[in-house]
Amino acid sequence: MDSKEKAKNIEEFRIHERDTGSADVQVALLSKRISALTEHLQKNKKDHSSRRGLIMMVSRRRKLLDYLHQKDADRYVALTKRLKLRR
Repeated sequence: MDSKEKAKNIEEFRIHERDTGSADVQVALLSKRISALTEHLQKNKKDHSSRRGLIMMVSRRRKLLDYLHQKDADRYVALTKRLKLRR
């Protein structure tokens, strides 16, 4: 993900004008990286170090989502719908 894509993601998920690090933005950026790494691992099945990194990213995203669910359930529901994380 290049800087233009990252800036676009931040713009889309930010809560206020100068927001770059809220849980919403972090989850959106992690989701983008997770999807890219998942595609990579489907092609490169023996890349175990990247698989470990993927597991760590998924864990970090889960923790952020748990925090968001605890603090503001409405934002959690809206974010998971926008990112299509829950079915």
